[in-house]
Amino acid sequence: MAVSEFERLVITPRRSDPADRGPRHPGVQAPTSPADLSPQLRDASAGVNVGQSPSLMMIVLLATLGIVAYTFFLLNPSNMGDMLPYSMVIAAESVLVLQALLAMWTILSSGYNPRNFAFYHAQDRLHDVSEIIREATEGSPQDWTLYLHDKPVVVDVFITTYGEPIETIRRTVTAALAIRGRHRVWVLDDGRSDDVRELAGELGARYVRRLSSNGAKAGNINHALSLAKGDYFAIFDADFVPRPNFFVETLPFFVDDHVAFVQTPQTYGNLNTLISRGAGYMQAVFYRFIQPGRNRFNAAFCVGTNVIFRRTAIDDIGGMYTDSKSEDVWTSLMLHERGWRSVYIPKTLAVGDTPETIEAYTKQQLRWATGGFEIMLTHNPLSPRRQLTMDQRLQYAVTATHYLAGICPLLLLMVPPLEIYFDLIPMNLSISTGTWLLYYAGFYVLQIAIAFFTLGSFRWEVLMLASVSFPIYTRALWNAITRKEQRWHVTGQAGKASSPFNFIIPQVLFFAFLALTTAVGAWKDWGNGSLSLALAWNATNTVILGAFCITALKESHDLSAAARRAPSADQTIEPRARRLQPAAAPSSTGGAA
Repeated sequence: MAVSEFERLVITPRRSDPADRGPRHPGVQAPTSPADLSPQLRDASAGVNVGQSPSLMMIVLLATLGIVAYTFFLLNPSNMGDMLPYSMVIAAESVLVLQALLAMWTILSSGYNPRNFAFYHAQDRLHDVSEIIREATEGSPQDWTLYLHDKPVVVDVFITTYGEPIETIRRTVTAALAIRGRHRVWVLDDGRSDDVRELAGELGARYVRRLSSNGAKAGNINHALSLAKGDYFAIFDADFVPRPNFFVETLPFFVDDHVAFVQTPQTYGNLNTLISRGAGYMQAVFYRFIQPGRNRFNAAFCVGTNVIFRRTAIDDIGGMYTDSKSEDVWTSLMLHERGWRSVYIPKTLAVGDTPETIEAYTKQQLRWATGGFEIMLTHNPLSPRRQLTMDQRLQYAVTATHYLAGICPLLLLMVPPLEIYFDLIPMNLSISTGTWLLYYAGFYVLQIAIAFFTLGSFRWEVLMLASVSFPIYTRALWNAITRKEQRWHVTGQAGKASSPFNFIIPQVLFFAFLALTTAVGAWKDWGNGSLSLALAWNATNTVILGAFCITALKESHDLSAAARRAPSADQTIEPRARRLQPAAAPSSTGGAA
C-alpha cells in the first residue's frame, strides 16, 4: 500500500507540540484532544454509533411490545385449553419469549461504539512513518514494526489445522503472511500432515506438530504458546482468510491495559448451498447486533477464530480452557471472571466457510450446543460465586441456555397431533383464529421483520434449519448431562462424506409421522366441513420437515455422483463447494456458543 494511502487511513498530521515528541513519528502529530478529531471520530469517541439505524430500533421496540402482549395472552387463565398441550406450549414459549426479550434488550444496546479517543490515538501511532517511507521502496507493509505505548510489540498469528484441504490452508497462510505489520505466522497442525509441513516451509511460515491431540484446538494453541513468546497472538481457523488490515483495526484497542481480547465477526463466503446459506444467515443477527450490544456490558465473547489476545491475559487464567470443545466461550468466561475486558467490532476482517453439508452442520451445532449446556449445568453464571457483574451474569446465562430454544420446536411439533388425534386443544375454543393469529404475529412476525431488516430479505433456509435442528440440541443436552465426550470436528475437514441420512433419522421419522397426521387431519376436517388451525399448523410443520428431507436427498445424490466421478474408490471425496472456495472477500449462542 502506498504511503499516501496509509496516511489517509490512519495517520493524522502532527501539530508542533514540544510536550509531545515521541521517540518515533518525526513530523507526525496524533490528535491531542477530541476537538482535533473529525465529527465522525468525535461521535465514535463519545460512544455514538453513527451507523445505528433508527428504523431497526423502532422495529425492536415494536417486537418487544409484541412479545409482552403475547406473553400476557398465553398466561391469561381464561385462554387456557387442555392441560397437556397447554403446558407444552407454555414450556416452549416461555423459553422463546425469555430469549427474545433478552435479545431485544441486547440489540437496543448495540449503539455503543468501543472505539474511543485512546483507540484512534493508538491507531495513529501504530507504525513509524519514517520506517514506512524508508520501506516503501525497500520493503513491504508486513515488515512495518508495530507499536503500542510507543514501544515495539511482537505479534504471533496462529493458524489451527486439523485435516482441512491443503489449498484451503495455503490460502489462509498466504493471507496471514500478508497482514500489515511485523509478525510471525505459525501453522499449528493437529492433523500431522507432511503436506502441511511442506506447505509451511514453502510459504515461509513456522510449523508446529504435537505428539498428542489432548485438549483439541485449545490444547493445540496452548502448546504453541509454550513456543511462541509474542506480546499478542491472533487465531484463525484454517478456512478463515484474514485481511491485510487486521492489526490496524484490532491492535490499538490494547492500549487499554485491561483489554484481554478483540473479537471480529465470522463472515462467510461460501453461501452457495441451502445448508450453508441457512447456517450462515442464522448467525447474521448475532454478529451484527447481539455481539455489539454485549460490548456495553463487557460480555462480548470469543468465537474461536478471527480474534487477537493479549498474552498476559491468557497466562493469567492458565491458558486457553481445555475441558470443553467450546473452548472459546469458556475462555472468555474465565477472563471476564478475572476482571479482564473484551471488545467486539462488527467489521469483517476475515472471510471463511460455514458448513455446507448436513453432516458438517450437525457436528458443528452439536459441539456448540454441548459447550453451552456444559456452562449451564456445571458453571451457572447466575451463581453468586461467579465474579461477574449482573449484566455479565445475564448475558452468559443467555449464552448457556440459548440452545434450549432449539429444543422448543420438538414440543410445538407435538401440539397439533394431540388435537387431531385426541381433540386436546392448547387454547380455549372461544378464542377466534383471527385473535390468536394477531397475538402470534406480534411475537413471531416482528422478529422475522428484524431478521428481514438484517439480511435484506426473508431467508426461509434459516426458518427451516431452526425448525428441524431439535434432535441435535436434544442430543447435546443429553451429552452435557451425562458428560459424554464430544469428538472434535472441523468445519470443512477433508475426507469422505457420509450420507446425510445417517444424521437425520429423527427428522425423517418425524416427517413421516406428521405427513400421516396431516392426512388424518384433512380427512377429519373434510368431514366437519371446516379447516382447523391444528391442520394448518401441522401441514406447515410437515412442509418444513419435507423440505429438509428433500435437501438431504439432493445432497445424497450429489455425493453419489461425486463418488462415481472419482478415479478410484480410495480417492478422497471433496464436495464441489470445497474445491471452489471464495477468495478473501466480504458468523451461536447466545446466539451461539
